[in-house]
Amino acid sequence: MIPERAMARAWAEVDEDALLYHYHLAKSLCRQETAFICVVKANAYGLGLFRTVETLNRAGADWFAVAAPEEALTARRAAPNAHVLLMGIADESYLPVLIERNISLTVGSLADAERASFAAEKMGKKALVHIKLDTGLHRLGFERAEDVMPLTAFPGLTFEGIYSHLALRSAEQSAEQNELFLSICRQLADKGLRPLMRHILDSIGLTRYPQWQMEGVRVGAFLYGNIPPAWERFHEGKCVLTFKARITRVAWVKKGEGVGYDDTPLANDTLVATIAAGYIDGYPRVLSQKGFVSINGQRAPVLGLVCMDQMMVDVTNVHGVKAGDTAILLGGEIDLREYAAWGKLNRNECLGLIGRRVPRIYFRDGKFAAIDAEMEEA
Repeated sequence: MIPERAMARAWAEVDEDALLYHYHLAKSLCRQETAFICVVKANAYGLGLFRTVETLNRAGADWFAVAAPEEALTARRAAPNAHVLLMGIADESYLPVLIERNISLTVGSLADAERASFAAEKMGKKALVHIKLDTGLHRLGFERAEDVMPLTAFPGLTFEGIYSHLALRSAEQSAEQNELFLSICRQLADKGLRPLMRHILDSIGLTRYPQWQMEGVRVGAFLYGNIPPAWERFHEGKCVLTFKARITRVAWVKKGEGVGYDDTPLANDTLVATIAAGYIDGYPRVLSQKGFVSINGQRAPVLGLVCMDQMMVDVTNVHGVKAGDTAILLGGEIDLREYAAWGKLNRNECLGLIGRRVPRIYFRDGKFAAIDAEMEEA
């Protein structure tokens, strides 16, 4: 796909310089010996998985973490010699190919371990595994050291790592989780089970508790410009992704009429612009009549209900707007935190929701570098 086609409707621009800036900024918070695990799940938080892994790997990143088996296999294609950790639980049907391609598996139960060991033994291999501990998030994992030790009976496993995840409800609770994690690790070590890498910190954890980084940290949101707002260097963040779309029509709508599927009558004659992006492209319907877009450097409020493929905005006060102009939906003049606040959305959700039919256009040094387009073209 050529750039002109990619930018004909709705697209997302990815600033790879900003991505790499955040990578190096986050790495600067870590000790040299700490493994820096780039979390690239959810299509690299909306940026495009393959290209993002490839870019970070070329910059020196050699650890990646994902949530789903398909993501793990894509990350492996993008970085053939890197470490790839699957943080979700793999279905039995995926185990042979994951083990064959040296994907590190998460085991959070005896059943997980048994399936992985059995699959590895059948292949004459060892499965790389990270033991997941539940220290208070109550999502996945073992809760006690005595529940973990039976894993040593499975001959098909190599214990590469052990990890947990902070719930980040309070400093006190985080400290309790960290101490419980370390306590279980000590108990396992006393019994001869010593995985090489311990990791408990994510992006927020790294900025709050850098002293807990141990042998590894997992950084996701930080890489994509979603830097924890409470961090003292928060202002150093940059915009990594900008979601844009074309204006396809500009027309006056009379007072008393409704716009789109909304039957709320307009209070005044209104100049309405139609934008070629909707909720299926990643502009949430919850932002109907709450959100704003930026056109020609001016803000235009969303009118009516956001449609599946289109949305309408009030451009009565936007100077010189016309069909073919570009609207910025997210990024640039529309800050991620403000955008999320309009709809009471999670910031990572706002990036990850951008649809797969929206081409990602990558820029390096201010110049066009590549396109990742999901859809086929003629």
